[in-house]
Amino acid sequence: MQRLKIAGRLEATQARLGYVRFLDDFPALAITNRWDDVSASFMASKIYVVQTSATVVQRCIHMTTDPGDLVLDPTCGSGTTAYVAEQWGRRWITIDTSRVAVALARTRLMGARYPYYLLADSPEGQEKEGEITRTPPKTAPTFRSIRQGFVYQRVPHIMLSNIASNAEIDVIWDRMQPAVEDAIAALNAALAGHSTPFKVEIGGRAGAKIDFTARGEVKLPSGEVAPANGLMEWEIPREAPSGWPAPAQIALKRFWEARIARQREIDASIAAKAEFEYLYDKPYDDKSKVRVAGPFTVESLSPHRTLAVDWDDELIDTHEAAEGKRKAAEAPRDFTDFAHMILENLKAAGVQQAHKEDRITFTSLKGWPGNWIAAEGTFMEGDTQRRAGVFIGPEFGTVSRPDLVAAAREAGDAGFDVLICCAFNYDAHSSEFDKLGRIRVLKARMNPDLHMGGDLKSTGAGNLFVIFGEPDIRITDAGDGMVQVQVFGVDVFKPQTGEVQSEGTDGIALWMLDTDYNEESFFVRHAYFLGANDPYKALKTTLKAEIDEEAWESLYCDTSRPFAKPKSGRIAVKVINHLGDEVMKVFAVE
Repeated sequence: MQRLKIAGRLEATQARLGYVRFLDDFPALAITNRWDDVSASFMASKIYVVQTSATVVQRCIHMTTDPGDLVLDPTCGSGTTAYVAEQWGRRWITIDTSRVAVALARTRLMGARYPYYLLADSPEGQEKEGEITRTPPKTAPTFRSIRQGFVYQRVPHIMLSNIASNAEIDVIWDRMQPAVEDAIAALNAALAGHSTPFKVEIGGRAGAKIDFTARGEVKLPSGEVAPANGLMEWEIPREAPSGWPAPAQIALKRFWEARIARQREIDASIAAKAEFEYLYDKPYDDKSKVRVAGPFTVESLSPHRTLAVDWDDELIDTHEAAEGKRKAAEAPRDFTDFAHMILENLKAAGVQQAHKEDRITFTSLKGWPGNWIAAEGTFMEGDTQRRAGVFIGPEFGTVSRPDLVAAAREAGDAGFDVLICCAFNYDAHSSEFDKLGRIRVLKARMNPDLHMGGDLKSTGAGNLFVIFGEPDIRITDAGDGMVQVQVFGVDVFKPQTGEVQSEGTDGIALWMLDTDYNEESFFVRHAYFLGANDPYKALKTTLKAEIDEEAWESLYCDTSRPFAKPKSGRIAVKVINHLGDEVMKVFAVE
């Protein structure tokens, strides 16, 4: 950092200003196509094997977008792009074929805390802008539009002309100089009669010793007159020499506090009046507020079916492949390996539900030569042994309602008591199908860890197959063409009795409502929190901030706010438990 003494027209104010920092002399970072400055952060701790450095993504977003722009990342991974975009006020859409990646990204985004940057289009932003430029704040109406950007820090380019033409410096001097002079007078009075001479380090008397017992004045080479027994402003040391009395040390501290405050005011005035450049990666933030991710929806594969292809890009009939009807030479991957791996883990882990006592444990599990049914399993329902047909969904794809209907018909023809479906994902309409005649249909979601295939040990540990159940809700008329939804819990299959019972809301962490379901995508229009524990306390602890209890109470409830009847005639309810398992069901509303 260089310093420049003021000269020319500023001779009269040289003693007042001292030295002014020249911000133009700060070294600048020349950004080329080789970013060596981000290499260190690239090796930061990762939560995903191909996770990109947030610093790299942040620079790309700042170079190419403005606040409010839309950022698309078709390869989501751990969600770094969405995380950075959310932090810097960009809208985002991110895509991935892996449910593991989507789950990691969702957890990362929902669990993160972000700074609350001051919007330029806000009363707080106008006030801050006026403070920075030392001008009266604007009074124009504000709409809190993020497209107007944030209030950014800036680097001034200070020239001598900025200082010479700045009349505010004299005003600051007249206002703050008396405190400096009073501190100097108190310091010299405290040192009067001090027997130890003091050697001056700077100024016209540099090298000379001041005898505080002397009287009179000394004429300096510059023509200025200095007291023979006292210090002038620029001669005062930063630290008190040993032997100075306590009153002198107190006065010295007062002097430096007054002088530093005066210089800061002058520097701020000079910077405010100079030309500047915005630092778009350094917006001002409100330390009293913390921001969390705004509402967003996650769609993983559903409701679309994925077509499998081989190494020659030819379509594969996954059902025939699962039955082993394709020759090994025609199929580069043996799909029977996938089904065998699923059955091995299913036999060891069983099917978990909300409560451990409701777990379905197979006493036997063996293959079944069906078109849809892959295995026959037996389990105890109280003292009665039941036979279950097991349907295994595709390794990469979504199970639809017609698949379940066909599997249930085959299970009924074979005399099974229940159909257990195992799949990574189900489409929306499959939630409407839970029974065909006497055949109960249980839909178990498979843990994404099963994509590890043979690398996953079939120990039975972990929730690999989970039946979350069906949302138990009631739709009521709220009057004036409005309706409300109340959730009572989740319907759970009891393997001890073979009945389906409605559990309470203690097992529901979050339930969301799409008030006008379009048969394709679930849009979160309402979101409510429940649970046995106190989510308010947990959220308050996590955010380390106070939360509006009245606003929180409107979210911590089992009954939705009234909403207009859907134009599509359908609504969708999505329920998520404390383990992150989710289920969605569609309801008709007339």
